Amino acid sequence: MEWNSIKEWFFSLGEQYNVNPIIFGAIYIGAIPFFTASIAWLVRNYRKGKSIVMPVLSAGFFFVSAYLYLIIAGRNVPLWVYLVLAAMIVFGIFSTIKKVRRQIKEKPNEI
Repeated sequence: MEWNSIKEWFFSLGEQYNVNPIIFGAIYIGAIPFFTASIAWLVRNYRKGKSIVMPVLSAGFFFVSAYLYLIIAGRNVPLWVYLVLAAMIVFGIFSTIKKVRRQIKEKPNEI
């Protein structure tokens, strides 16, 4: 399969489901630094004994932001896509919890 065929297929999915793949990708990639900063904020607040509610909400929002775009803008998206997204989100939650717990246990200057 050549590159042009793959590109055409990829962009046709966006048209079929009313989702712009460029916007989805930009949100997905663009949220990464904000998610990372939210996790650092969460760890810092936890270590200082401050509330972690806002950092958790912030991290959660940035973690699902691209998928929120898909859910809001998407039309006729198959059920299996939502199931895969749900599985990815659940896996990401568990992975993030493990990472945060590991960072909390490290010394502050090791992060």
